[in-house]
Amino acid sequence: MIAHKTKGLSIFFAVILLAGCAGLGGPQMAQPAQLAAVAPQPIYGNTGEFMSPYTEDGVVAGWVDKAVNAKLGAAIGSQAGAYAGRKLMENVPFFGGMLGQKVGDAAGRKIAIEASGGWEYIKETSDLSFNKIEDLAVYMYAHHSSHPDYQQVLEATWEIYPELQTAYMPALVNASRLVQ
Repeated sequence: MIAHKTKGLSIFFAVILLAGCAGLGGPQMAQPAQLAAVAPQPIYGNTGEFMSPYTEDGVVAGWVDKAVNAKLGAAIGSQAGAYAGRKLMENVPFFGGMLGQKVGDAAGRKIAIEASGGWEYIKETSDLSFNKIEDLAVYMYAHHSSHPDYQQVLEATWEIYPELQTAYMPALVNASRLVQ
């Protein structure tokens, strides 16, 4: 019971701290409607490097439904790969851990892609794409963040494009600077 109250208080103070920092001139995030004006335009078709999880008519692409179900598989692959890497390199702790993480990430991504129907299916069910991951991030946020399943779609897209997870917030912050 006490641990639960402590966790609640920690979250409360974290929110207060973040709210305070926002007022001190920290990175400000523009609203989706504000970013829509500066959001990159997609490539119509699937010739770009990164497929949009939303189609031109605003619905979730067919591969996303499969990717949502693949999320568990990617997590399992990542864990298995990390374990294999540690076992292979247990006498070299630092590099063994890094290798394990890379093997795990690759295995998780491969599992997610396969469970999503494979690259052919992903491309076949996508009619919008991007050449830069940052462009995909800004476009998704600006045009689809009000979609009821946005968080699930975003997380499923992270499984297919792990680099989107680290590029997402910086891309939104950078794009927000254009409208301020």
